[in-house]
Amino acid sequence: MFRQYLITGATGFLGRAVISELMEKGTEIRALVLAGDPLVRELPESVVAATGDVCDEASLEAFFADADEETCVIHCAGIVSVASKPGEQLYRVNVEGTRNVLQKCISRRVGKLIFVSSVHAIPEKPKGTEIVETRTFSPELVRGDYARSKAMATNLVLEAASRGLDASIVFPSGIIGPGDVAKGSITQMLLSFLSGKLPFAVRGGYDFVDVRDVAEGIVSCSENGEAGQGYILSGHYATIRDLLEVVKRAANLKRRVCCLPMALAKLAAPFYERYSLRRGKPLYFTPYAVAVLNSNGRFSHKAAELAFGYTPRPVQVTLRDTVRWLWGGE
Repeated sequence: MFRQYLITGATGFLGRAVISELMEKGTEIRALVLAGDPLVRELPESVVAATGDVCDEASLEAFFADADEETCVIHCAGIVSVASKPGEQLYRVNVEGTRNVLQKCISRRVGKLIFVSSVHAIPEKPKGTEIVETRTFSPELVRGDYARSKAMATNLVLEAASRGLDASIVFPSGIIGPGDVAKGSITQMLLSFLSGKLPFAVRGGYDFVDVRDVAEGIVSCSENGEAGQGYILSGHYATIRDLLEVVKRAANLKRRVCCLPMALAKLAAPFYERYSLRRGKPLYFTPYAVAVLNSNGRFSHKAAELAFGYTPRPVQVTLRDTVRWLWGGE
C-alpha cells in the first residue's frame, strides 16, 4: 500500500467506487473535484477534497501538494460519450487532461500512476477472435471519438512509462452496476425499461463489467501491476436481451422484451439521436452505440487474473444489485 492515493474523477461512477474500495484499506485519500460539484458532499468525511480541473494544469497544484514516491495517482477522470459529435471538450479532458496529470506525476516523482483507459482504445479484432492487451494504440485504428481520445491518451501514458514513470494502464469494458448517479447509457436504458418507456432494444451485445470489480482491479493493479503494462478489466459477454431478461426477472415484470434487428437499428439510430438531442434526452441509442453492440465484444482478462487475481462477478449479480439500487433510490 501507498501512503496516500490521489483520485481524479473522484465523484464519478468509477471514482466513487475506487474510493469505497480504498476506504477499506485505511489509507489517506485525496479527491480532485471540480469547483461547484454538488457530489463532493457525498464523499466520505475522511477524504480530503482538492478543487481543480485536469484541463488546467495550474489548478492541480493543491491536489499534488505533497505527492511523492509514497503516492499513487489513480486517474479516473474522463468523458464517456456515445454521441456522434461529442465535441472538443472530450479531447480536452481525455487527452490534454491526461497530459497534465502525467506532467504533475513526473515532476513530483510519484510512486505509481494507474491510468483508466478503455477497451475501446484497443484495435478491434474479427468476431470470434478473443481480444487481448496490445502495445499498439492509434486513433486511426479505432472508431468513434471516445475510442480515439482514449487511444491517444493511452499512448501518452506509455510514452511517460518509457521515460521512467511507474505507470500501469487498465482497460475496463462496459462498466455497469449500482451507484451510477449520472445515469450512463446502460443505466438510462435499464431505467427506461423498468418504467415501461423503452419501446425496443437492439439485437446485439457487449462485455459488461461491475463497477465494483473494476475498482477492486484498479486497487490491486496499484499494488501488483507492472510498469508500462496494460490490463483488460472485462466482465462477461451478454446481449442486450440477456440484460433486460435478467432485469425483468429481478423486478418481477411481465412486459415483453422487444429487440430491433441490427440492420433496422442502424437505420433508426441517427434519427433517434437527433430526436434525443432536440428533446434534451440522454443519449443511449446512437449510431456509435449500435456499432459497439455489433462489434467484437470478446475480451480476455487473463492477464489481470494472473497478475493480481482479478475475478469479475457474474453479470446477473450485478444487474440484480443495480435494480435494487435503482428502486431503492440514492
